[in-house]
Order: sequence, then structure tokens, then C-alpha cells
Amino acid sequence: MSTETTLTEQSLARQANDLARDLTRADPKVYWLDLSVTALVTWLSLLIATTAASTGWALAAAVVCVLSLYRGISFIHELTHLRRDDVPGFHFAWNLLIGVPFLTPSLLYEGVHILHHAKDRYGTARDPEYHPLARRPPHELLAFVGIAFLAPVGTVLRFAVLAPLSFIFPPLRRFVIAKTSGMVINPGFSREDFERARTAPWLAQEIASWLWSWTLIALAIAGILPWRALAIAAAIFAVMTFLNQLRTAVAHYWENDGEQMAVLDQFRDTVNVPPPAMLPFLWAPVGLRYHALHHLMPRLPYHNLGIAHRRLVEALPADHVYREVEQRELFPALGRLIGRMRRH
Repeated sequence: MSTETTLTEQSLARQANDLARDLTRADPKVYWLDLSVTALVTWLSLLIATTAASTGWALAAAVVCVLSLYRGISFIHELTHLRRDDVPGFHFAWNLLIGVPFLTPSLLYEGVHILHHAKDRYGTARDPEYHPLARRPPHELLAFVGIAFLAPVGTVLRFAVLAPLSFIFPPLRRFVIAKTSGMVINPGFSREDFERARTAPWLAQEIASWLWSWTLIALAIAGILPWRALAIAAAIFAVMTFLNQLRTAVAHYWENDGEQMAVLDQFRDTVNVPPPAMLPFLWAPVGLRYHALHHLMPRLPYHNLGIAHRRLVEALPADHVYREVEQRELFPALGRLIGRMRRH
């Protein structure tokens, strides 16, 4: 049976669900163990990076901290697809251990990322996480990934400055919610869920991030917390964000011109970087290496994506469209993106 015949008889998403529907239950033990170890490594390596007398140890710890913090921050993607009762208390714990301390609370992603999965939005001007990079000149890729280095400045500005001011000036509040409260790629996107910004979880995260940022600044001014430590932490955060931006650049093919896409074309625009490649464990953690599969089955927890991928590879023909979206590694994928940008 040909691939095209298969796809006319049964949608790709239905095939994936038939093969992996038993994998949709999240395992709380996996989530809690992963978060606990990741948070412990992140904070311990940050402590060593900011206090070690040896430059070698400090640099080694900083590298470990970048990778572990990247893994920790990446759980924000899981939070948007996890129901609160899937892993009770996990949303709160993640914000307490990772989100608020690094001024990246889950409010920045919840309510935004889910729009990226809407079939009538994907790849259009209403998609918060789509930018037609492949149709842009190559130099825009440098701006796309380079802006990530400004992330520490942006987060401090958002929570230490704009948050308190927005509570005083209502017109500013609307702007802050619409334009500075989402981890987005599309610069034209604006949040419209203003009611969500009045809920207890949002306000708790925002106020906690505001007070935490002021506490860090006050401790530094008082001489209790060295400015050097804050600078190192900011540098680690910036490099981590840059790494994520590189990963984002190869998460899609970015070919769409803004028109609404057919569902199969939406899948063809996403990317998997499966084994035998090993490095995606570091640069696309918490299941992000299976981005195309995630778009087929958004409710599939990250710890089951590898199993689901193996089932699909074994069950589907070698020429199936599912295999067309694979990339080998980060730099080859970036090279292909640059090639498409040059052709356009």
C-alpha cells in the first residue's frame, strides 16, 4: 500500500493515535524525579560557577548550569499540555524551583503555546510561535538567534519595572499583558486573554517574580550578593536562551507564507531529530527533539515520545511522510535552513 493511499484512507494523526494511544498517561514519578534532579544540578552548578576560585571549575560549572537550566526551563512546554490533575502540584513546584527564580514563570507560556497547535492558526499571522524564516534573507537568522542574548534584560525589565508600574497605571497594564507576557516568535502577536491575567495563579507568579527581582537587586545594592554573581547568572541565562533559540530555528521548516495550511502540510513543516543522533538530548531536551510527533499527539508526555516514535517507525512504510520530516543534527539542519533562505 502506498503512502498516499494510506493517508487518504486514514489521517496521519489517526495512525499515530492508533499506535500510541496507550502512552498518553503522564507518569508522575518521572516528572518529579526529573524536575528534582534537574533543579538540584542547576542550583548547585550555579553556586559553583559564581563562587569557585578556580576559573576552570567556574567555567565547567557554568557549562553544566547552562545545560541543566535549559532542561529545567524546557519543562514549561510540558506544563502547557499537562492538566493540573495529571501530576498534582507539579505546576506550583516548577514555578517555585525554576520559573520564578529565573524570571520565567509559566504565565509566559500557558495560554499562548496552545494557540500554536490550533489548526486554523498554525503558520498564519495569528500563530504566536511562527515566523517564516525560510522566506527571509539569511542575515535575519543572525538577528533571530542573537536577540536571545538580551533575554536577561528583557525579563528584569518585564518583572522588576513593568510589573509594578502596570498595577499603578491601568492603560500600561493592558499593554504589558498583550505584548510582554508571552514567549513568542511572531512579533505581531498580542495576547487577548486579559481575564487570565486576573486569576490567582497568574497574579501569584507575576508578583512573586516582581518581588524576587527586587530582592536580588536590593541584596546586590546592600553588598550582600556580589554583582559578579548576578552577572554570571545573567550570562548563563543568556547562553541558555541562545541555545533554545538555535533549537527553535530548526524546529520547523518555516516555509509557509501566512496562509492557512492543510493539516498534512502543517506536519510537513515540523521537524523530528530522532536517534541515532545523541546530541539532541542536550540541545532539544524534555522531548523537544520529537517536535513533529508532538504536533501529531500534543497530549503525549515527553517521557513516552521516544517509545511512540519507535512504534511509528516500525509500523509505517519507509517512504511514509512521517519519515520525511527528520533531520540528522542541529548544524546540518541549520545549514539546510540557510540554504532555503538563500534560495528565497
